[in-house]
This record gives sequence, structure tokens and C-alpha cells, in this order.
Amino acid sequence: MSTTINSMVNGVGEIHVIVGPMFAGKTTALLRRVTSETTFGRNVVMIKSSKDNRYAKDAVVTHDGAKFPCWALPDLSCFKDKISVQAYDKLDVIGIDEAQFFDDLYEFCCIAAENDGKTVVVAGLDGDYLRRSFGSVLDVIPIADTVTKLTARCEVCGKRAFFTLRKTDESKTELIGGAESYMPVCRLHYVNGQAIIGAARTVLESNQAQNDLSVLQAASVQS
Repeated sequence: MSTTINSMVNGVGEIHVIVGPMFAGKTTALLRRVTSETTFGRNVVMIKSSKDNRYAKDAVVTHDGAKFPCWALPDLSCFKDKISVQAYDKLDVIGIDEAQFFDDLYEFCCIAAENDGKTVVVAGLDGDYLRRSFGSVLDVIPIADTVTKLTARCEVCGKRAFFTLRKTDESKTELIGGAESYMPVCRLHYVNGQAIIGAARTVLESNQAQNDLSVLQAASVQS
């Protein structure tokens, strides 16, 4: 019996969790899962944190540019009111991207799956740049039907990357950014991270210096 039929027969939903470091393809896997549900005629919706406006305010966007319309919310508890109770009742599948930014993730998943019969697919970081638990994503694992741990490629050696290394001096946990601020690394190069950060800064500074020189040269030619 398929998971879709199971949910309909039992009257309860499901919870699926996708975790991994940055650049591991979590959003891509989430979009693939949610869009595949539409082939069964199921009503789907995507949610992301309003904190994440890197690529678009009203869409979930992968690092390679794939998009899916979404609700950008400060918290999950307001979702039903935003979409309306009638529209919520018609939903079958709810996708949640960048789930680490929602403090009420656990409560929302419990209610949506066990009370409302929804299939909830959650994608987010399982750890911050210090490899500590980030938000409530790990709290959802004990109540999940499935958990998928994705890996990226270490930007230094090309091996499987399990961790996210921050390139900047910023120490706050929530620093929303992309390749300019983070890189996926293996265990070895996470441990040796300070040396890698130094090398990355040298490259960035060199690129900036070359850009500045190009601007000056172009300006001198025009003058």
C-alpha cells in the first residue's frame, strides 16, 4: 500500500525530514518531493521563513535557480489564518523550507500530521556553523516517518561534505547568506577550518582587488 493511500485510510498524515549542510540539495529534494505529489492530484503548498529573502520574497528557490511559489511567514502558527481555514482544509501536502528558522516547527508538524491528516515535508540544516543543533529541526526527528541525510561536496578536496563552514568573522547563529559566507566541507577540512577560512579570505580579497583595479583602469581610459 502506498504512503498516499495509507494516509487516506488511517486519517492521519506523515512527517518527512530532509537535513544536511548547506549546498547539499535539500531544497531541490524538497521541491522534487512536493511537486511529485501533484501527479497524484494532491493539493500542495510550500512555506519558507520570511527571514530568507536571498533569491525571492514569495518563492522557494534552489541554488541553481529552480523556483516554486510559497508563503513567506515569520512563524508557522499563523499559516492557517493567512491561507484561510477553508483553503487549509483542502491541502494534502505542506512543504517547509529552511525549517531551522521556525521555533514552532515541532508543534506545527504534530498538529498538521496527527490532527489534520497532512503530509508534511521538512527541509533544513541539522546543525549550525559550529555543528550545534540549529532551531527545532532535530526535535522533529523522533516523530518523523522518514529522515533523509544529504551531503554536499567538500569545496576543498571534493569528498563528501557533512558540515557547513562559515567564511566570515560573524559569530551570531543566524547569518543568512550563500556561497559568499559559507562553504560545505568534510570533517578534515572542518577541523582545519581556520586555515581554510584564511585561504578563502585571501581569494576573496584578491578578487576584490582585481575588480577594483579593473574599475580604475576603465575609468582612466574613459577620462
